[in-house]
Amino acid sequence: MNAHLYKAMREFVQSMDDTPPGKFEITQEGIVHDLAAPNGPHELTRARIRRRLEKVMPTEALVAHTGTPDVEDVPGGIMRHPDVMLIAETHMEGDGSFDPRTLIAAIEVVSRSNPENDWVGKMRDYPLLGIPIYAIFDPRTATGAVLTDIHSTPDGPRYATRKDFVYGEDVTIADWTISTADLPHYPEG
Repeated sequence: MNAHLYKAMREFVQSMDDTPPGKFEITQEGIVHDLAAPNGPHELTRARIRRRLEKVMPTEALVAHTGTPDVEDVPGGIMRHPDVMLIAETHMEGDGSFDPRTLIAAIEVVSRSNPENDWVGKMRDYPLLGIPIYAIFDPRTATGAVLTDIHSTPDGPRYATRKDFVYGEDVTIADWTISTADLPHYPEG
């Protein structure tokens, strides 16, 4: 993607801030819009994951961050917004997007309206951004996966190791293990 096109997409995304529901992200294919605003089970999952991680992380200098800004690689033409970012507080200082290479891990709660964004698009983009660990929690199926070990492939960097889990099991993200018990599921229908 050329710099001019990325800049135009970035300006569009910023101009749409909080106007329509959902969130906008930029990939090498273009703008992704997750149409639905996060629902109760999505937000509760995100909150529980954040709290559980912050209980087991050994220092106050590390944060399980759920807010803004995005992570962005301007030369690569990618801007993403993980649901939870494990990051050192020192890497949060300053203005603008976070450098994705400073994240310890990116965690996503799968969106009911656009699950491919988390299971396909972000699985492709996060290793391109250099994020060493990607954890996915899927309230649709009460399952998830932790992806690690970025390696080179003919299609670009990809995660080499995938550890699947089901809700109720403990899951390890980076150096910390948390329970997945009592994480919400999306209602049927």
